[in-house]
Amino acid sequence: MNVVVVLLDSLRKDHVGALGNSWIKTPNLDALAGESLSFTRAFPESIPTIPARRSIYTGTRTWPFRNWIPQKGETFFPAGWQRIPEEQVSVTELLSDEGFQTALITDTQHEFKASMNFQRGFDVFDFIRGQERDRWKAISSADEELVERFTIPGNDASMRDKVRQYVANTRWRRGEEDYFAPLVFRRSMEYLEVARESQPFFLVIDSFDPHEPWDPPKKYTDLYDDPDYSGREPTSPNYGASNYLSEREIERMRALYAGEVTMTDKWFGDFMNRLDSLALLDSTLVIVTSDHGVSLAEHGYTGKVSEAIWPELTDIPFFIRHPEGRGAGQESDFYASLHDIAPTVLSQVDLPVHEQMTGQDLSPLLDGDPPNEERPYFTLGYNDHSSARDDDYVLVCRSDGENPRLYDLREDPNMDRDIASGNEDVVRRMYDEYILRDAGGEPPPLY
Repeated sequence: MNVVVVLLDSLRKDHVGALGNSWIKTPNLDALAGESLSFTRAFPESIPTIPARRSIYTGTRTWPFRNWIPQKGETFFPAGWQRIPEEQVSVTELLSDEGFQTALITDTQHEFKASMNFQRGFDVFDFIRGQERDRWKAISSADEELVERFTIPGNDASMRDKVRQYVANTRWRRGEEDYFAPLVFRRSMEYLEVARESQPFFLVIDSFDPHEPWDPPKKYTDLYDDPDYSGREPTSPNYGASNYLSEREIERMRALYAGEVTMTDKWFGDFMNRLDSLALLDSTLVIVTSDHGVSLAEHGYTGKVSEAIWPELTDIPFFIRHPEGRGAGQESDFYASLHDIAPTVLSQVDLPVHEQMTGQDLSPLLDGDPPNEERPYFTLGYNDHSSARDDDYVLVCRSDGENPRLYDLREDPNMDRDIASGNEDVVRRMYDEYILRDAGGEPPPLY
């Protein structure tokens, strides 16, 4: 069996039609859902980009971020943002040792910085340059009029620098095929032409879209906003409070993000069609998910902020399409997470799950069977904040237990009303029995 893992960065669960959205246009992900087991309660165990990917490759939890060493040359320092530890095994290395042809095709520049090592175990890794802050082209070559158009008055200096680098990097772009999601999936389709002659293969497609900057071709944004819009574009949100935005800017920002989602969905669909036309779909396990979502001013925040742990940041799509149709069109409310991907892949290609991996093999759920181990609750972390949830409540707090927020999921699934005051017993129980237990008995460190 071949394996394809597709990671769509910053894709919110509530922006997939098949997962309950009535206005978003994601026909290809919707079609995938009809052929897959869909997880209705899927969450990353660690946020953001790099910690999440570490758990995907190692099958091991990255949170609670102990022994974190800031990486030289980085400008973004959330806890856990570091290379795969040398003592941890990668699923890619295990598959390569067993004769799989392994390939990574991505435009996620963070994995290829000199201090990182996410290419471990890959026979081929194709890094598409130019996303976001990638120092690929001289920033001085940026068209300042375009920088002005792609920012708004409230953008901070960091976001303006991001846009300026992005504008410099994309000056050569002429049409939709030159955008990043199309480039990633086009390269992936080209790889399939070779891979079908050297099966089995393990292909990771890591698309940075729909991560900001959000600048999809106009036809996609026009699906969600006035085609005659002529204002400045909030392509990159500040990571913080959303009070820098006007109501119209919020509306436009959400339309840009939705357009980016739909563009990414279109090219993902083209990839799936190519997989089918090459007669590979019936012999390939396909897993599609995201590393986290993004805040679009729903709770007073934009971007990714560690204390802003609400559904828009934590709830992700997670699909497993089995080539034999196992679980097709079904849903599971098991707490699935990114560190479950490696054990699941290994089990489905008849290889033992490495003893180091702490994630679960999700394959019993494909047949409607119970999991190997029940997960009555789930914990996750982002920098200096941690969260725990069960069927009734979600607790969000600083990792040492301070500044708790508590939400009753039975009455408040969107987590709008904090009920921590007056429910100190629930807060203490969830912190002690969930967060402390999963963190090994000691509070997660505050760096």
